[in-house]
Amino acid sequence: MGYHQAGFDVTGVDIAPQPHYPFEFHQADAISFVRDHGHEYDLIHGSWPCERYARVTRWRGNPDDHPDLLAPGREAMQATGRPWVIENVPETASAGLLRPDYLLCGTQLGLQVRRHRVFETSWSGGGDLVAPCWHHRGLHPFDHKGERAYADAMGCTWMTNREARKAVPPAYSHWIATQYLNFTDAEAAA
Repeated sequence: MGYHQAGFDVTGVDIAPQPHYPFEFHQADAISFVRDHGHEYDLIHGSWPCERYARVTRWRGNPDDHPDLLAPGREAMQATGRPWVIENVPETASAGLLRPDYLLCGTQLGLQVRRHRVFETSWSGGGDLVAPCWHHRGLHPFDHKGERAYADAMGCTWMTNREARKAVPPAYSHWIATQYLNFTDAEAAA
């Protein structure tokens, strides 16, 4: 949604059905789709599942039960020759799996959600500064996860609560899209 709000035509790809997705959607393996069609897009954004890396999901079992999609996803996006973004949990940067070009939290972007995410980009960061996180008392990373309020707090009003748990809040992708557009404008002016 954030890319749409920034002026992009958006196409989504997921291996699972996404019945509430508001834009063009292809049910497919995202890495295969990028290999076959990535060159057709102006910008590619990969949000690979985080269960393998996130501390918060470790209680669910062995991280090795979840595929490592970061390296193959990056390789597929790089092969397209198109600009790209990879998003995931901060643990991926701590482990050296993602370069933390941007680190965002909902509180930096006016959301009442503490949800940190790292973004690696093909243009290697830079851009606008954002305010530091502000985790006030009573604001927890998973407040309202069992309620409709969580999806709404993230700005994912068209999603179910379950869908929102795996989503990137639109405020994040809008901010990233703006950084990309500012970068391309600066490149064109140079």
